[in-house]
Amino acid sequence: MWESEGESAAAGGRGYGGGLISSTKNGVHTQGFQKKGNSWYVSADIPSDLLVQIGETNFHLHKYPLLSRSAKLNRILYDSRDPDLSKIVMDDLPGGPEAFELASKFCYGIPVDLTAGNISGLRCAVEYLEMTEDLEEGNLIFKTEAFLSYVVLSSWRDSIVVLKSCEKLSPWAENLQIVRRCSESIAWKACANPKGIRWSYTGRAAKGSSPKWIEMKDSSPSRNQNQVVPPDWWFEDVSILRIDHFVRVITAIKVKGMRFELIGAGIMHYATKWLPGLMLNEAAVAADESSNFSNSSSSSGGSSSWKGGGLHMIVAAAKEEKTSATTLQAKDQRMIVESLISIIPQQKDSVSCSFLLRLLRMANMLKVAPALVNELEKRVGMQFEQATLGDLLIPCYEKNETVYDVDLVQRLLEHFLVQEQTAESVVSPNRESFSEKQMNAKARVARLVDSYLTEVSRDRNLSLTKFQVLAEALPDSARTSDDGLYRAVDSYLKISNALANTALKEGVESHHQYQYQPPMLTNRPKTLLEGTPQSFQEGWTAAKKDINTLKFELETVKTKYLELQNDMENLQKQFDKIMLKQKHTSAWTSGWKKLSKLTKITDNHHEIAPQIPTPEEQHTRKTTRRWRNSIS
Repeated sequence: MWESEGESAAAGGRGYGGGLISSTKNGVHTQGFQKKGNSWYVSADIPSDLLVQIGETNFHLHKYPLLSRSAKLNRILYDSRDPDLSKIVMDDLPGGPEAFELASKFCYGIPVDLTAGNISGLRCAVEYLEMTEDLEEGNLIFKTEAFLSYVVLSSWRDSIVVLKSCEKLSPWAENLQIVRRCSESIAWKACANPKGIRWSYTGRAAKGSSPKWIEMKDSSPSRNQNQVVPPDWWFEDVSILRIDHFVRVITAIKVKGMRFELIGAGIMHYATKWLPGLMLNEAAVAADESSNFSNSSSSSGGSSSWKGGGLHMIVAAAKEEKTSATTLQAKDQRMIVESLISIIPQQKDSVSCSFLLRLLRMANMLKVAPALVNELEKRVGMQFEQATLGDLLIPCYEKNETVYDVDLVQRLLEHFLVQEQTAESVVSPNRESFSEKQMNAKARVARLVDSYLTEVSRDRNLSLTKFQVLAEALPDSARTSDDGLYRAVDSYLKISNALANTALKEGVESHHQYQYQPPMLTNRPKTLLEGTPQSFQEGWTAAKKDINTLKFELETVKTKYLELQNDMENLQKQFDKIMLKQKHTSAWTSGWKKLSKLTKITDNHHEIAPQIPTPEEQHTRKTTRRWRNSIS
């Protein structure tokens, strides 16, 4: 990705030969290494007497140069008790054939060019081979360690490159402290005074912001004075790191004392790069999920059939492979989401509320650990007044539930109220301005909740209980006006009305298709009516005109039902009894009763089949007056 000739060569000139190192002694005169296919050969007068196999690569070498500098190879030959041993297999060598090639050349006295791209693999390989000072002064462990400490760690660019190369060297890079040292080097440079940075791009195109790390004295004063270094100059380079190494860098940056909002911005930048679904709008996500569901259903329906012949089996195998890849990707993204949640700074406003809600959406979709989801929900509650309606429309990923996760919004609102109560208990020197700020926050949340209720009220699976609980969650003082809540209730009624008409039509059609069944009454309407809270009664009495309009609409709906559903007489009598017992309740409670009745009729229209009245019942119905309830 990056070359290291600029900084590394300059630093390497301080006594490391520009990155070139070699052994001072060797017992075999050679003209170099040659590669033929997957095999390496040494051009020497003496034929090779040792074959080292690493993976699919073979090295035809000589025992003496290797044994004189590697304690590991000495021990392998000694433990074998076979002086004529001519083959050694080392498939577990860190760094692979590339690192062993460099180590072998060093043993033969051939100069080796150390760079940021090969130093981490070579350092781990020579640790494995035990090329210590006990065998030779200035052995390869010493030289690679010196290059790391004095060349790599002094360079911003090389520190990034080496840390990136450590991804394939676990656990050797961790045990040798390469990851820790590079992370701390990057953190120190990211937190340092940006005036000490001279611009030279590394990680992206010319419009990016990835500077080299060169001290002030290496740059002309006039050039640095004219440059404006943005505080996010390090975001792009750090975002190429794997999530575990990114966490190490951010943790080290926190220790250095960087501003929490800048750390949060770096986390958001990383998330947008590694979690593409984080920025998708809800409509696209829902469409994609619907498509995936349809594809998976059709796939499962055809995978058990052999009628398609060989082509069908190939397609089925391809689908299984795609599913496995998708599962692996979901696992990686789950780990990224969990890691990001754990490193978000605890301070409020360190990241935006919109980012937290989108991260929460992905966490629910990917089945992130419940403890982390709960922590994320609390963080959203701290900034809930900053949320927008689009961010709250989080799909419900449970089957047979509402389209949007209403329970989640209810929990977020509860966290917000708990945070507000906690803040009120803290004594503030500027109490009046603080209280005003709290009232403004609650008012914004009230408007947001009313808009959310209006949106989700179109969902036919939304129960009256969930609608009512969310509507009454905020205290009366939070709403400066009930207009938004009235609109939500009105929207809920008009969808309920459409469902009721559909239910009526289906009931009439089923009259000729099914035999008579006795009506099945449930306890749901009674439970809803008896459990109606009283918290909004006072608020409703202040808007008499709107309430009367609501009552008129309810009466109109009931009149239509009484005219067209004569076979619901038994159910109507049950409602008459309930209403007689509660005729002295307030207008708000009466409104909720009518909503409950309407919901009851809609939910149970499949359960109550049309009745064929007997002659006695017909005579009774003629004498029974038409029921009409007055709410005023």
